[in-house]
Amino acid sequence: MKQAWVVRAERGGRLYDAFKEKSAIAIGWGEIGSLADLKTRDKIATRVAATWPEWKPQAIAMATGQLHRFRSEMKVGDRVVTYDPGRRVYLVGEVAGDYRWDPSVDVDDPNVRSVKWQGEVSRDLLSARSRNSLGAISTLFQLSVEVIEDLLRALQSQKPAIKDAAAEIAEDDVFKNILEKAIEFTKDRVHALDWSDLQELVAGLLRAMGYKTRVSPAGADRGKDIVASPDGFGFEAPRIVVEVKHRQGAIGAQAIRSFLGGRHPQDKGLYVSTGGFSKDALYEAERASIPLSLMTIDDLVEAVIQNYDRLDIETQQLLPLKRIYWPA
Repeated sequence: MKQAWVVRAERGGRLYDAFKEKSAIAIGWGEIGSLADLKTRDKIATRVAATWPEWKPQAIAMATGQLHRFRSEMKVGDRVVTYDPGRRVYLVGEVAGDYRWDPSVDVDDPNVRSVKWQGEVSRDLLSARSRNSLGAISTLFQLSVEVIEDLLRALQSQKPAIKDAAAEIAEDDVFKNILEKAIEFTKDRVHALDWSDLQELVAGLLRAMGYKTRVSPAGADRGKDIVASPDGFGFEAPRIVVEVKHRQGAIGAQAIRSFLGGRHPQDKGLYVSTGGFSKDALYEAERASIPLSLMTIDDLVEAVIQNYDRLDIETQQLLPLKRIYWPA
């Protein structure tokens, strides 16, 4: 059974014209040399690991998988697609030759296969479902039967696909999925901070919200890690006393009672726990004699994202984030 593949023409479609003119596709990792004698995934993995000993296992596995697919899994007669993001067109063809080492196509991408190109397809002619599937960022990946059929339909007819309402809704799902992953990855980064850096992150967040902060040094702090207030000394109201706990287990009621026991009547309390809070702790907070907010890691990440542009540079460096724009 024929398979279908996408082979990226490097960043920005740098090799698109070379692929088209030389009737070929090519991928990199050329430092390991020819793959001709590396007929198994294990042999390729060994060569990759020896060439880049500093790489993490995940990076080695990723490179190995794509090289093995290109060298051994891709077959003559398989469909192949590449993309020019500048012109927003896909070039569609068939694999016409076995793997070969050929730096003449591009010196940085010497792993090569010959291709018989059949024509170009505008991205605008494809269904929303196909456009979503073609959005993967891997150098080499497989296409579903439905997507290659849509590409071949557009190649033959040069007409747009009939609109699919369910697929249009799926585009919103793609954004939601990306957003959820971004939040989870951000939480992973927060979990990876040590306690002192997490404390500084919370203090930086409070500064971004308009307060001045005093951070307690390591050691006995008598139930407070940060004091935030308009003047920075705690003389002006509101005086917010903050406790930061960075651990796996949920905070219980006793910890909340201990925190409240050292507070003044005019204080406001903020208790941050990356491990969350037990039901009893939530109950203690509700019946507290002073206003007390409990902040989980979800609440912390949400607040950091909302106030990120106002964080000082030192705080941003603790949790570097990139802005991504998405069509409204």
